[in-house]
This record gives sequence, C-alpha cells and structure tokens, in this order.
Amino acid sequence: MKRALAIADRTALTALALIVGLNVLFLISFVVTMMLAMGKAHAEAPACKGVDMLAALQKSDPALVASIRSEADKTVNGKGLLWKIEKAGEKPSYLFGTMHMADPRVTALPAPARQAYEAADKVVIETTDILDQSSMLAAMMKEPDLTMFTDGTTLTSLLPPQDVAMVEKALDARGIPAASVAKMKPWMLSAMVALPACEIGRKAGGAPVLDVKLAQDAKAAGKEIDGLETAVDQLRAMASLPMEFHIKGLVDTLKLGERIDDVNETMIVLYEQGDTGMFWPLFRAVLPDESGEGGDGYAAFDETMVKARNRTMAERAVPILERGNAFIAVGAMHLPGPDGLVELLRKQGYTVTSAG
Repeated sequence: MKRALAIADRTALTALALIVGLNVLFLISFVVTMMLAMGKAHAEAPACKGVDMLAALQKSDPALVASIRSEADKTVNGKGLLWKIEKAGEKPSYLFGTMHMADPRVTALPAPARQAYEAADKVVIETTDILDQSSMLAAMMKEPDLTMFTDGTTLTSLLPPQDVAMVEKALDARGIPAASVAKMKPWMLSAMVALPACEIGRKAGGAPVLDVKLAQDAKAAGKEIDGLETAVDQLRAMASLPMEFHIKGLVDTLKLGERIDDVNETMIVLYEQGDTGMFWPLFRAVLPDESGEGGDGYAAFDETMVKARNRTMAERAVPILERGNAFIAVGAMHLPGPDGLVELLRKQGYTVTSAG
C-alpha cells in the first residue's frame, strides 16, 4: 500500500527507538541542558516546524490509519494518562504519564490530573537527582565511563567509514563541532540530537520539562518529593545496550534531520489525546525497518529501557503507595501494555482504573 508521506523512507527502527524511547529517559532534560550550557546560548526558542504525521496519513491513506488504530486498540491500558490506584486500608493514589518535554501543551496538566496533583501529600517522579544537579554530576563523575570513552576510543573510530563525514556535517549543522564531542558516548549525543530545535531552545532558556515542573511546584507547596530511580540507574541501563545499537541509532537519527520535528510533534498530539497505545503502531507503520537490522536492537532497548525499569519502579512504588495519597508521575510510555506499570501494579494487588 502506497504511503504518501515524505517521512516514510524506511528509516531504521533503531532511530525510532532512540527518538521515541529517549522520551522515556528522564535524564534527557538534564543532558540537553548541560550540553547547551557548554555551547552557544539560545536567546529565543525558534518556532516548532513539525507536522502531525497521523493527520497527514489520514488524508493520504485512511485504510492504513484504520489498521494502525486497530492494532493500537489491542494495547492493554493504551488509553489514558491518569490512573487511580486503590487497595483496601490505604488512601488512594494516582499514577500519571508524562512527556519529558517543556512544550506548553505538555506542561499544562489536564483538569483531573491537576486536581489529583494538588490534593496529593507526596509527589513522586522518576528521579529526584535532576533537582540537585551538582550532586547528580558528582554521582555521574564516579562512573565516567557511563558518559565518556575513557580509553583511546573516539566516536569516529566506531563509525562506519562511509558515515564519518555525514555525522560530522550533521553535528556541525546543529552547532556541535565533532571534535568537541569525540570522546562522548553515542547515547549522550543521541539525547542532544533527538529533539527538535524549538524544544532545545525552550530548555536552553530555562523552561523545565513537565516532571521537573511538577517536582519544583510541589516542593514550593511544601509537599514531600520522592523518586523511583537514580540518574546513574538510568545511565547504566542505557550503557548496557550493545554499542552497535547506539552507533546505528545515532547515525540513523542524524539522517532524519528536520524530520525529527515530525516525530516529536506527532508524539505530542498523541500525548494530548492520551493515546499511549498509538505510539509504536503508528511509528512502525511510517518508519519501518526494512533492513532487518533493527529488530534485535529494538527488542533489547524495549526490555532494558522500558520493561526492566517498569519492574523496578513498580517494586519501589509499593512502600509509597502503602502510605497513600501519592501522585506518581513517570514517562507515559511506562504505562501501557502487559508489562506496563498499570498492569504491574494490578499484579501487586492494587485496583487500577482510568481516571482521565
């Protein structure tokens, strides 16, 4: 079936996993801000240029959209961002899916989530480390190999020869001299290049991502703040993936160029609608990996960066839920599916129902 979208050029699934999946990684907001501080200041965020791929596809290929929606409808807990968590003898708590972005459409909480957030005694995010960046940097420096090559390896020494010039040119176009990041691990670079210029500009201007805003506002209101992971936990998970996956993902992400804007715009639109089950069916349809090279890497990414972390977060959430009246905010992609947080909390004996 013909897909009349310029973006549908068979970009490898590893690029998709990094662009979409890095929105699962709360650390990205810190990484991008830190790297921007090392480079040129952005006086004003540029206008966002991305287009909603689903809307475009609805006009060009409604049958494909129907197929995508049919697949998404089969995703367990694939609708809704706010979930009420209940168990006899405990005060109800709430689970809310976020996007780790500073876009105003994301940072404005829907009314039901705002009500649950304001009524909560405790606000929980993925990691509170980002609220104390000096301590976070100190913890990261204890394991420098999580972010930098500590031997003679460089980024270009790992790149396929045919891609060296392309990567250097693409980085330069983003104002990142290749020589300045030669010793940086590829997942750190991916965090920098997987966001559109408008979002990078917002962060450079000091706008907090939704999770940070929730924690900062809660702290100002005298609420207790807690986290389910550490920043080092997240970096260790990313570093555990095969280097080949990271290199391929960085190369393919850079090849997308400004089309990254379309992926991010589409994610925001789906997020506003609470359609968490639509993310992967849509992007697999318009950005398929026909090379056959991305499947194993994506599976490893999904297991390490989503499913394994879901299990850890569900386990660490239990003592918090036992105290009751908590508002737990984590990346929305942690919610749906049989291995998502909603289902894992049900297995812990909780009644979890959609609340908005």
